[in-house]
Amino acid sequence: MPPKRGDSVAPPPGRDEFEIKYATKEAVDGWRELGKQAPGNTRAAWEEMRTNPAPSPSTERHHQLKFDLATAVYNGRELPQWQIEVTGGGRVWYLYDEEKRVCWLKVARTGHPRQTDR
Repeated sequence: MPPKRGDSVAPPPGRDEFEIKYATKEAVDGWRELGKQAPGNTRAAWEEMRTNPAPSPSTERHHQLKFDLATAVYNGRELPQWQIEVTGGGRVWYLYDEEKRVCWLKVARTGHPRQTDR
């Protein structure tokens, strides 16, 4: 059975790692496409979410989104929204839930999300 919203992005987390779960159907499909297009970079993004989901200091390729995209509501809670640049255009956006130790994968795209163009 293919993954769906709410499912974990396998495998389960190890000790001191964050769990990664799909927040949207779009993320399920996009994650699969990113993995086909750039498997090594997608794996590196997965490892970053698992082990260092909110780096301090952030980097040009891994940072919290800005302005009205800096946070988003999921399951009734407002959470910080982060982005990892997987390829030149490919991005993942996830909601960082430090309390529950979960990264909710919200967007995974092979193309650049236009919402960040300002």
